[in-house]
Amino acid sequence: MTRGGRRSGRLGATFAMPAAICVAGVIGLVSALTGDGWRDALAWVGLAVPVIATAWAMATRRK
Repeated sequence: MTRGGRRSGRLGATFAMPAAICVAGVIGLVSALTGDGWRDALAWVGLAVPVIATAWAMATRRK
């Protein structure tokens, strides 16, 4: 499939980063609900990934 003379990207390449962000969030949520200690640290990291990705996307957005 072509669009404007260029070849369209693969579906996997399109959704790879959103899927990784989703997985990090799910891991953060599950670890927050299942225990204390190192799981709390994992939860903070996992739940910070979507926030950081959103902040980065907003900061680098073209106007």
